[in-house]
Amino acid sequence: MRLLALSTALLVLASCQQGPSPVVTPVPGEGAISIQVVPNPIVAKRASGDTYDFPFEVVVRETGGRAVNVNRVTARVMLPGGFPVANESWDAERIRSMGFGTTVAANGELRYRFTPRKDVPDERLFNGVSAELRVEATDDTGKATDATTTVTVTR
Repeated sequence: MRLLALSTALLVLASCQQGPSPVVTPVPGEGAISIQVVPNPIVAKRASGDTYDFPFEVVVRETGGRAVNVNRVTARVMLPGGFPVANESWDAERIRSMGFGTTVAANGELRYRFTPRKDVPDERLFNGVSAELRVEATDDTGKATDATTTVTVTR
């Protein structure tokens, strides 16, 4: 009787088996980034005399589902009409030397805090000043990706 029950159970299980389960291999996307500057506008803070600090944070988000490595962060300050007045760039080595990471996990984010100190000889320069921030990166396959945003600067 037990043998009949066991045989029946094995037969039922065998008939339910439909072969091996298919193996699903996800196709990874390409790394992509977006950036945000906080605060926006950047508020200049007088350090002394004509010298100001410009504290801001750059938030780099990976949006493509694949890890990326930040290669460079560039800030370009412009007067109204697009006339450049300052340009600063931080490569990956310099970013790491400042204590920041350069690898953004898939769907993750990094935050970079900067406080450049600059002389501003005439306060009227704050009217209409903007800054263009650009982050350049590559994903783990070497595909380049970048993002740019523009923020204003106030006093």
